[in-house]
Amino acid sequence: MARRPALTHDGILAAAVRVADQGGLTRVSMRNVAGELGVEAMSLYHHLTGKDALLDGLADWIFLQIDLPDPGQPWRPAMAQHAASARKALAAHPWALGLIESRRSPGPALLHHHDAVLGCLRRNGFPVGLASHAFSVLDAYVYGFVLTEVNLPFEAGGGSRGLRRQHPGAPAGRAVPPRGGDDHRTGRGQGLRVRRRV
Repeated sequence: MARRPALTHDGILAAAVRVADQGGLTRVSMRNVAGELGVEAMSLYHHLTGKDALLDGLADWIFLQIDLPDPGQPWRPAMAQHAASARKALAAHPWALGLIESRRSPGPALLHHHDAVLGCLRRNGFPVGLASHAFSVLDAYVYGFVLTEVNLPFEAGGGSRGLRRQHPGAPAGRAVPPRGGDDHRTGRGQGLRVRRRV
């Protein structure tokens, strides 16, 4: 009989990611993650104190999927590349955005991520307050696009035509983005201008 691989903290988080990807955060429990690993739920308590620790670990895992800004780059291309990486990671795991916004126990990956982003801005001459504000603005921009990408019921780039085709009763007003509008999957919309005032 083949011996089951030993449980590890990283292996448990990887199983939790699979459970969340398949069924959303509501499916993430010690029992379901243990079932994904083929073990009893009690086995997980040797590595995690409970579900809260599991969710904190999942939130921290997301930040490991996001590329950190290159410290040798000017801030504009560094932030653009970081934003693209964040969008890719968050859109690939639709449950992640709500999770990272809800947790109140920052892990080491989150802290390292924030330190890297703020450090890039500070090295490029941003005062502390402005660096923090720019970070918040860029995060809000990316998070908003991810919410749109995950939740809007039509294909990117389809604009009002795509919306009306799938929902004939939808208004044809200007509130609907035009065809060829912002689309993170094609890189459009990432040219957001952030002007530094020192």
